[in-house]
Amino acid sequence: MGPDKRTDRNYSQFACIGSGFSAIGLGATLQRWYGIDDIRFFERNAELGGTWFKSKYPGCACDVPSALYSYSFEPNPNWTRVLPSSDELWEYLNGVADKYSLRPKMAFGTDVEKCEWVEEKKRWRLHVRHLKTDHIFLYECQFLFAATGQLVQPRELDVPGAQNFKGSIFHSSQWKSDVELEDKNVVVFGNGCTAAQIVPSIVDKTKHLTQVIRSKHWILPPIDSAYTDAMRLIFKYIPGSLAIQRFIVFLTAENELRAFPMTRSGARFRQRRRAQAEDYMRSTAPTKYHDLLIPDFEIGCRRRIFDSGYLQSLHSENLTLTDERALEIVPDGVKTNNGLIEADVIIMANGYVTNKFVPGIDIVGREGSLLNHWESFGGAEAYNCSVMGGFPNFFILLGPNAATGHTSAIMAAENSINFALRIIRPLLDGQGEVIDLKRKAEELYVDRIQDNLSKTVWNSGCQSWYIEETTKPGKTWNSMSYPYSQAHFWYRSLFPTWSDWKITVSRTAKPWPY
Repeated sequence: MGPDKRTDRNYSQFACIGSGFSAIGLGATLQRWYGIDDIRFFERNAELGGTWFKSKYPGCACDVPSALYSYSFEPNPNWTRVLPSSDELWEYLNGVADKYSLRPKMAFGTDVEKCEWVEEKKRWRLHVRHLKTDHIFLYECQFLFAATGQLVQPRELDVPGAQNFKGSIFHSSQWKSDVELEDKNVVVFGNGCTAAQIVPSIVDKTKHLTQVIRSKHWILPPIDSAYTDAMRLIFKYIPGSLAIQRFIVFLTAENELRAFPMTRSGARFRQRRRAQAEDYMRSTAPTKYHDLLIPDFEIGCRRRIFDSGYLQSLHSENLTLTDERALEIVPDGVKTNNGLIEADVIIMANGYVTNKFVPGIDIVGREGSLLNHWESFGGAEAYNCSVMGGFPNFFILLGPNAATGHTSAIMAAENSINFALRIIRPLLDGQGEVIDLKRKAEELYVDRIQDNLSKTVWNSGCQSWYIEETTKPGKTWNSMSYPYSQAHFWYRSLFPTWSDWKITVSRTAKPWPY
């Protein structure tokens, strides 16, 4: 869908980059709260859904219970499993988008390359490329939202020679369903959440599967199970049953926050979880792989994995788990420090680039680019995980520090949406045209959150994708994790600190009390 050539159709009050969970939640909440449907979504893919449209690899599923990994305002009594598959999540998203008539507002196959604040018009101007025609058009809006996700850009494999491989090689996020795995020698790089889903799903099809790993992860007992027909009937016809289930799952997940602080009570909690995980791993995985699998670092330092059949699959006679160092990809496989691993297919389940937000989009505010703004702090950051000073009327959904290590990202997305829509309420009520964050408020927030993060298990010494080197020598930066509870995030989003904000008032605007 390209630009509409009718008058003013290259403008809408709201524009959103992306069409996944956060974006659809924004469109629905705008209608629910304010009756506003003047919004345009720009999506580079051919369909809505973001991660859950792109992720098609075998075994792909959520690792957070569906009762919580869904919108609070759109509970679903028809989930088939506790941990739904990517297909089921995509179906759910389509249903919500259709209920709120959001699909006609989505421009698929469009890539936003630049967003610039136009002071004289008090608008954002977007430079959008239509991918099919390569035509670039301009689009303007009063309020701009980025819902581009956190784990978007596949991490490149740092093993040379991929271009020389004569078989098929691809990243898990770009799964090639036309590639046959039957009777093939398959190499899987990685052993995080994605690899733990792929390996048990494909090992029986392969002639031989070799999993090349570099790091270890704590793996916990499975929490997945199927919902029975009787349970779905209860959720559908007994009022309040879904809300009660969601609240119980929420409290259970929030309890896991106790593992993150580097305190005595946190250490005791981690020790109990570590013992549980280690007992499970030793009793389930082959003894010969225990030294390769069981970590020596604090549980919680890296994202935990709920087992979905991975450890049991390691007993397969046609599977080899190895930590041999990959030196080069050659035409017939992978050359390691111990020889050659023959391969017909190579699958890269090595994760995504982290600590990067709104990748590939040049965002220019009142005083310069967003990248330069973040560099001045030492890394990506945002006040209440969504706002930066000097970028008026602009919000990132699931932005810096919004991710949780213990609960649902959808809750964090909803908190971000609700916060943004409360912040712009004075403008919608005619009290001004532009709202911007004060620099001092941003600095105080960022200093506090980074200080609190430095006292958590994420900073306990293991190599983790939560942590990166900062632009300031001798310091690390965590722009991924939220150090507090989701209840805390909800409260902060419910009651904005209005003295942290500046509103540009027009001549006809109502008085702004702050």
